[in-house]
Amino acid sequence: MKSLTLIAGLLLASAAAPAIAGDKDIRIRVGAGAKAEPKYVGSDDYQIGPLWDFDFARGTDPFPFEAPDDAFGFALISKDGFSAGPAGKLMWRRTEEEVGAPVGRVPTTIEVGGFVQYQIGKSTRVRADLRKGLGGHGGIVGSAGADKFWRDGDRYIFSIGPRLLFSDERYQRAYFGVGPAASLAAGLPAYSPRGGIHGVALVSGLSYQFNPRFGMFGFARYERLVGDAARSPIVRDFGSRDQLSAGIGLNYTFTIKR
Repeated sequence: MKSLTLIAGLLLASAAAPAIAGDKDIRIRVGAGAKAEPKYVGSDDYQIGPLWDFDFARGTDPFPFEAPDDAFGFALISKDGFSAGPAGKLMWRRTEEEVGAPVGRVPTTIEVGGFVQYQIGKSTRVRADLRKGLGGHGGIVGSAGADKFWRDGDRYIFSIGPRLLFSDERYQRAYFGVGPAASLAAGLPAYSPRGGIHGVALVSGLSYQFNPRFGMFGFARYERLVGDAARSPIVRDFGSRDQLSAGIGLNYTFTIKR
């Protein structure tokens, strides 16, 4: 999560600092906007929520490439194009009211784990991450994918790439399963999905700087549920296999002098 308190403090501390950096300075880019996304995994209803961006670079180095759907994290190891480190994500709760049937709720989940990635040349990146749910769905979920990107320093970055989404049995039962009690209450057949690949996706992102201080960023993402997830009575009767999301925001770059 991008902390509002951290962002506000950094902005106040460096309000007078110019955006042009020396070799030892730290440039920070913060952004905010709005996004539309499914209310829960498998939903056909959408909600509007906040969209955040936070990046930093040293000196005059360009900001590192990040895909719009990367889990929040940072590299502990970085050498010769390879990097790895911790990663985390927050999954908001799913209520029975959002589904429209008494199939059980999924509490808010904090997912923690790690990622590995490798940049091939100057314009291709492959990445995989794996996270464990603490509370909430309590399962294991992850993704693997690749991105092709085009950039002109920080002036613009455009990227697009495929994703393979996978999860264990516990995760899939939380979102797609129908237990005996829920089957009786909702009038749905009991359903117990297995773990495995539950979706494929295509993700595209764009970042563009109007000038050294101000810019914009946005993304679009299409996901298709497959396998046991797609066969879930919850998805078939109350949701959709097709999951679309998109967002847009503005960012501001400033410099901390060292």
